Amino acid sequence: MMENEIMQKRWRLILGASSDPEASLSLSDEEEGMDEALEQLYEPERTGNLGSSSPGINRWLGDIRKYFPSSVIRVMQRDAIDRLGLDQMLLEPELLDAVEPDVNLVGTLLSLNKVMPSKTRETAKSVIRKVVDELIKKMASPLQQAISGSISRAVVNRRPKLNEIDWRRTITKNLKHYQPGLRTIIPENLVGFGRKGNALKDVILCVDQSGSMASSVVYASIFGAVMATIRSLKTHMIVFDTSVVDLTNQLNDPVELLFGTQLGGGTDINRALSYAQTLVKRPSDTIMILISDLFEGGNQEELLKRIADINSTGVQMIALLALDDEGVPSYDRGVAGFLGALDIPCFACTPDLFPEMMAAAIKKESWKQWMYRNEVFDKS
Repeated sequence: MMENEIMQKRWRLILGASSDPEASLSLSDEEEGMDEALEQLYEPERTGNLGSSSPGINRWLGDIRKYFPSSVIRVMQRDAIDRLGLDQMLLEPELLDAVEPDVNLVGTLLSLNKVMPSKTRETAKSVIRKVVDELIKKMASPLQQAISGSISRAVVNRRPKLNEIDWRRTITKNLKHYQPGLRTIIPENLVGFGRKGNALKDVILCVDQSGSMASSVVYASIFGAVMATIRSLKTHMIVFDTSVVDLTNQLNDPVELLFGTQLGGGTDINRALSYAQTLVKRPSDTIMILISDLFEGGNQEELLKRIADINSTGVQMIALLALDDEGVPSYDRGVAGFLGALDIPCFACTPDLFPEMMAAAIKKESWKQWMYRNEVFDKS
């Protein structure tokens, strides 16, 4: 097939049948199937073919899995949810089994948590577990390595055992003791990595569970569960809308943790931070991560006072406007500016950058240098 004809067919599939009223382009059986699946979703006069009463939804879900790669399927599923109310159909287990699991689908299922019948709940949990297991497999090791390495280097061990010696820092510190005759260094001062033991840092994840933060809730839950397995950290997980729920005791099971969230409510950041303050026992060793778009539905004046109060105690506070791959969401620039005036970093973070961000927080690295190095832009 000539390259020009291939391009013509691609544009025909993109633009729909109306772009070729005389049917001058001949489509193969597979292309006809792709065209039909696209038309059911995107042709204005046919929006409704995938409605909740349509018996063809199962076939359509099967067709898009047959004709398109996973990345395209996820986009089409998301569009079907937005345009045609597919979310309500996800309450039917047989349809839920046919969809392609991804983070956005998990967010949709969690938003339906309150109205999900018991027969659907177990199916939904199995779908969510697939996504959770995949994310943990991908993200656990980088996060554990980044945090463990940073913890070891953040605590100086003056009397290290042999396997605890940091040879690079030991050699650097003892270069002045070089012995030319022996052609070696005789170290007078050993520098070691921090010893493992009790938690060296407290981490408080404070996560906005309003509807716009769905993907952030999913990723935060995954990272919270992973950090809970690291002995050097004591990790708390708080989710909030107009109420506050402490899910720390569920960090051992990310799926149950996610089902403990209630996506879609209002937002009272001040109330959430008020509760988070009660968890702070060692301010200088506490990292508090607020994941929110900063739109306060409660008392904004009290919120600003509370942020300033927390910051003044020595708690290291970080504001993440989003923890997802979607870019920077809409956010309250006034509150973000207030954070910036207090030198509290405020930015959107992709999941793959989160381990490095945690490492920087543990080492108390300069945020300006870290952001410059990672091409992250402060939104304050």
